Amino acid sequence: MQIFVKLISTRSLMLIALSAMMAVSACRKGKEVIPGEETPVGQPDTLRNGFYLLNEGNMGMNLATLDYYDRSTGVYKRNIYSEINPGATKEMGDVGNDIRIYGSKLYVVINMSDKVEVLDVHSARRIGQISVRNCRYITFYNGKAYVSSYSAALGDANAGAGFVAEIDTATLQVTRTVTVGRQPEEMAIVGDKMYVANSGGYSPPRYERTVSVVDMKTFTEIKKIDVAINLHRVKADQYGDVYVTSRGDYYNIRSKLYVIDSKQDMVKDSFALSASNLAISGDSAYVYSVEWSYVNNRNTVSYAIINVKDERKMTDNFITDGTDKQIRTPYGMAIDPENGDIYVSDAKDYLLPGTLYCFSKGGKKKWSVTTGNIPAHFAFVPR
Repeated sequence: MQIFVKLISTRSLMLIALSAMMAVSACRKGKEVIPGEETPVGQPDTLRNGFYLLNEGNMGMNLATLDYYDRSTGVYKRNIYSEINPGATKEMGDVGNDIRIYGSKLYVVINMSDKVEVLDVHSARRIGQISVRNCRYITFYNGKAYVSSYSAALGDANAGAGFVAEIDTATLQVTRTVTVGRQPEEMAIVGDKMYVANSGGYSPPRYERTVSVVDMKTFTEIKKIDVAINLHRVKADQYGDVYVTSRGDYYNIRSKLYVIDSKQDMVKDSFALSASNLAISGDSAYVYSVEWSYVNNRNTVSYAIINVKDERKMTDNFITDGTDKQIRTPYGMAIDPENGDIYVSDAKDYLLPGTLYCFSKGGKKKWSVTTGNIPAHFAFVPR
């Protein structure tokens, strides 16, 4: 969860998680299933599928949930996992950190529960589970899944370094691992190379500042690119460039966006632009920022578009109808691959259910709907 990365140390995280779990056990009697809800929001479109939205849930409270927007009916379905999988654990787990579709399977990364839930992409029925300690993000390459992890196995000579696990998507077994930097986050693959953002974000002020380059043929780290401190998001464009966000230190070092040339494996450009998350669609990189400062104790929020072809900023606000003033804490974002609709989720105060906003490509609000707690990650079902 982004808010915990910027606020507290690893030791504090453990104390907070423990306190939260004690509080939950005190006020909840056994396994409580949050009931599913269905809300009509959009116009039915029988030629298109929908998307899944993963709600992270509060750390230590075992409340990650899964929503689904069915575009064929225009109905938003909230908290579908427990009803579809009554024989599985009622909640998905502790902190939903990423979600991706590959082939016929939906992969859901549950960070604090040390697992990747594997579901059928069309029914959301549970197929299996992959155990990966402190897993963070997932990507795919040539029939394999790759999951970043904060910590190596116990007793590993490289304890303290993170790793990326390679998983056979047929057997759902971990086949290999490669050691990268400390506390790796997102990954992107260009050609036969993987770019991994190393953060060190849970051990300030001892931040990491490199992107690991992994040769996918040999599955070895071949280089580290020095970029900036506390790296997080990584996205590749269609021209072979890799966009990487730095969260800064929340005091004097500002968040910033960097561009890596994958042919030379070096930083070739940067934007003095705060960047919490980005989504690339065609030649446009949509970038929003919620930049916290301990200097003035407040967030600064912005929404920008960068043209990735000529690497210049196009606008400072891709929400054009004033709805941005209603969004308290933008937390997740995605671009519809078919019609260019923009989805932005609002985590509000991180405690109450959030809100999902759908905007047209021109930045006008089409609809909004209540989600689970801390709505964050999207996966569009292909036709």
